[in-house]
Amino acid sequence: YGGVMYVTSSYNRLFALDAKTGALLWRYDHQNSKNLRLCCGPPNRGVGIAGDLVLMATLDAHLLAFDRKTGEIKWDTLLADYKEGFSATSAPLVIRDLAIIGIAGGEYGVRGFFDAYDVKTGAQIWRHYTIPAKGEPGSETWADFPAEYAGAPTWTTGSFDPELNLIYWPTGNPCPDF
Repeated sequence: YGGVMYVTSSYNRLFALDAKTGALLWRYDHQNSKNLRLCCGPPNRGVGIAGDLVLMATLDAHLLAFDRKTGEIKWDTLLADYKEGFSATSAPLVIRDLAIIGIAGGEYGVRGFFDAYDVKTGAQIWRHYTIPAKGEPGSETWADFPAEYAGAPTWTTGSFDPELNLIYWPTGNPCPDF
C-alpha cells in the first residue's frame, strides 16, 4: 500500500517494510498480558487499511489504529474482556468508513459476535451476536441453553459483496470446549 508492505506475526507484532527493498520502516510489539487464555497459539491474521490508518486486532481483544507512515497509535479500542476468554486474531475488514472485526474465544464459552467501528475514531457503531439471546428471534431453537455460552465465535475475517451491500461472516465452533 503506497510502496509499503504491512506484515503481522504472532503475539501481535506489526512491521512496516519498504516493498522494494525490504527495509524496516517501523515496528510495533504489543504488550500482551501474561495470563491470556488462548486455545490455539498466538496468531495474528493481518491488518486492514483505511486511508492513512493501519488497523490491527490483538490477542487481548483490542482494535488498534496506527498512522501508516509513522506507526504512531491513533486510537485503541477495547472489544471485550480477555479475562473472560475473549481474544481477537483476525484481520479487520474495512468497508467505507467502518472497520468490521470478529471475536475469538469460543473454546472458553464466549458468545460470538462481530462489530463495526468508526475508522477515524475507534467508536463502536454496532455489534451483531451470532447466537440469539433469550427473547430474540431464533432463541426458541436453543431451548434452555444460555446464549452467552453457546459459542459461534467469529475468529476469521468475513467478506463483503458491494453490489448487494452485504457482509458475510463465518462462525466457529460451539462451546465451551475447555
